[in-house]
Amino acid sequence: MARAVWSRLGRILWLSCLLPWAPAGVAAGLYELNLTTDSPATTGAEVTISASLVAKDNSSLALPADTHLYRFHWIHTPLVLTGKTEKGLSSTIHVVGHVPGDFPVSVWVTAADCWMCQPVARGFVVLPITEFLVGDLVVTQNTSLPWPSSYLTKTVLKVSFLLHDPSNFLKTAVFLYSWDFGDGTQMVTEDSVVYYNYSIIGTFTVKLKVVAEWEEVKPDATKGVMQKTGDFSASLKLQDTLRGIQVLGPTLIQTFQKMTVTLNFLGSPPLTVCWRLKPECLPLEEGECHPVSVASTAYNLTHTFRDPGDYCFSIRAENVISKTHQYHRIQESSRLSLLSHCATLITVMLAFIMYMTLRNATQQKDMVEVADFDFSPMSDKNPEPPSGVRCCCQMCCGPFLLETPSEYLEIVRENHGLLPPLYKSVKTYTV
Repeated sequence: MARAVWSRLGRILWLSCLLPWAPAGVAAGLYELNLTTDSPATTGAEVTISASLVAKDNSSLALPADTHLYRFHWIHTPLVLTGKTEKGLSSTIHVVGHVPGDFPVSVWVTAADCWMCQPVARGFVVLPITEFLVGDLVVTQNTSLPWPSSYLTKTVLKVSFLLHDPSNFLKTAVFLYSWDFGDGTQMVTEDSVVYYNYSIIGTFTVKLKVVAEWEEVKPDATKGVMQKTGDFSASLKLQDTLRGIQVLGPTLIQTFQKMTVTLNFLGSPPLTVCWRLKPECLPLEEGECHPVSVASTAYNLTHTFRDPGDYCFSIRAENVISKTHQYHRIQESSRLSLLSHCATLITVMLAFIMYMTLRNATQQKDMVEVADFDFSPMSDKNPEPPSGVRCCCQMCCGPFLLETPSEYLEIVRENHGLLPPLYKSVKTYTV
């Protein structure tokens, strides 16, 4: 009997303890924590972490009007807590890390008078702490390109180093900047901003080494010089407008011969190259040829000619900056060979005609010279011509130039006296 009474009393007491915390239990799962931090940070610098209680999934659930109903609980070890503030349904802490590493920080919210009750919301964040300087290298240019980390050559670049020090830990430090632009140019400045102009295209890496020095009071009241360094880099892709296309290839080709033409792009590699053979050198219209993607400054195109004639390679190249056109004439050599053969034949015919003309003119001249001599029977009035001329004319030209057979026979007698006469004398008788 007594045991039953005590059992009932125990249950009543248990329920009485749970009743004050019923609203917190009902709120569990309806809220969440938004965490923000200004990390990363260098060792010795202060890091700020804030947590805010909000309705879960941006629902229309109203937040409690009495902000004193809830309490924030933090776990940040081994980071050293330097400050904590709470305002409304948010809480902020400030911690310092003296060794590098990644440190987890957790927070949860419970009812104000029951820290052992079920949490209304939980949050978790990792703080990266480094022994080096923290910052970013930012590159800007007046002309922006749609490609990531892409910039124009021959246009001034602004390169800036932005130190990340939200707690002003390095406010008394003196900085020195050592720049390397990746093209052989180096410089040292005391300013965190420099201006530079790349004259050639390509991919370059800007490297920066930052040194910070400041005085710090040690625990023994003496002053010492502290130093921190940091290495930063940024990759840049320098682009240029297409100033033209250099075409290297033959201008004469034979039928059914494969021809290769090399295109050298004067400027940044284009995104697309388009070409087509035309009877005349005219610009390509949109959709007139199929574009080809090109990722270098040179491209080879090949084609086999199957029909004789004159052709023109019409080429268009473009990138996101500009576009350009170029032309290259090609002549199929079978047509040239036919023309060459015709020209050779005409030359031979002209030479033959000239030869025959000169030969006839020479023969006529010889005939005229021979006709100037008198080949009639020799007499005192017609002295005999020189023997050499006479012989030549009689032996070579005589048969063609003498007009009567008697003259020819006379010449034969004189030159062939030992031969019998060509006719017998006729005897006459008197009856």
